[in-house]
Parts: sequence; C-alpha cells; structure tokens
Amino acid sequence: MIEDSYRHRGMRRALVRTLAEKGIRNQQVLHAIQNVPRHVFFDQAFLEHAYQDKAFPIGEGQTISQPYTVAVQSELLDIKPGDRVLEIGTGSGYQCCILLELGAKVYTIEYVKSLHQQAKKMLNSMGYQANFIHGDGSRGFNAYAPYDKIIVTAGAPSVPEELIQQLAIPGKLVIPVGGTDRQKMLTIERLSESNITKKEHNYFSFVPLLGEQGWKKK
Repeated sequence: MIEDSYRHRGMRRALVRTLAEKGIRNQQVLHAIQNVPRHVFFDQAFLEHAYQDKAFPIGEGQTISQPYTVAVQSELLDIKPGDRVLEIGTGSGYQCCILLELGAKVYTIEYVKSLHQQAKKMLNSMGYQANFIHGDGSRGFNAYAPYDKIIVTAGAPSVPEELIQQLAIPGKLVIPVGGTDRQKMLTIERLSESNITKKEHNYFSFVPLLGEQGWKKK
C-alpha cells in the first residue's frame, strides 16, 4: 500500500505552485504532477528532497528528473488522451506516471536492466499500467510503431533518424540534444513523409542517452 498523506499532498501542492511560477501553463500537466506521489521513488530518509524542484540520483549513474524538466517535456508533448507514446529512458518511472495521468498509452524502454525491473515493479504496485521494455531506446522500438508522440528523457548527441521514422503522421518527438553536460530541448514534428519541422527551446541538463545511437556503443 502506497502511503500518500495529507503532508505529502501539501508538499505536492507547493511544488505545483513553484512550477506554475516558473512558467508551466498546461493545467493537465500541473494536475498530473499533483496526482503522482513522487516521494514513493525516494528512500524514506530523503523525503524532504522528493518535492524539491531538482533532480536526484536513483543509482546506476541515473537520476529522477527535476520536476520542472518533466513538466516542460510533458507540456511540449501536448498529450491527448489515447495518444500512443514511446518513452525512451524509463529511469525511475516518474515521467511514465505523468504520461499515464495525461491519458497516454505508454510504451517505455530502459537500457539499464535493473532500473527497468525496478520501475516495472514500482508502477505495477502503484496501479499504473504501461508496456515496459528492456532494450536500446536510442533506436526507438519499431515493434509497436508508429507512435503519436516520442519523448527522450536522456541527452542525445544527435537526433536518431529511426525515431523520426517511428513517428505517426502527424507525430511529435521531444528530445534533448547536445553534449554530455547540457543539451538544447528540441521538438520535431513529422507532418508528412517529407515535411519535418524542428523547433529549439531552452537548455537543460540530462544524463547521457545510452545505446547505439547514444553515447555508448553496445
């Protein structure tokens, strides 16, 4: 049983206010963040960190993303209920919960097996239903393509062409691209076979995308 006390909910309300002050306008995204108990992804000793607007280590050199970053990517994705979404980099599973709260059908892929298993167990215990895949997300996951939306939650050196090809028409990819320390957030829209648009947003800092099209060859 997941404990979600009045105190936890109050801390989430404060976090949502902070995100709104930082410019997050999408009410569905703010509502999703209010609904997901982020503290369950933290050891009890680190409860105070759960609702601070910062990233936090989760082991294996990975982090649970800063809530503001999660909110920005979710807002840029512009999820519509029923959207088929591929999430590349399950990590803790927190972003996956937000996507599910927004009404998406989520396929989430994780490179690190222990994190894949941990997230699957955690989300199942919370009552969230997603399709969990262990594998190289830098190449997407063609078996369930096309996807209405693709979100990459790790920094890529470039935009993998395979991800664009796995988008539906129309479809949208949100991906941070750059070096290993900081990346520029991009939204790429596939409007037709030949019409691909790209928009640049702010800089963020993600852990490196692992895999064949990422920072580490298999």
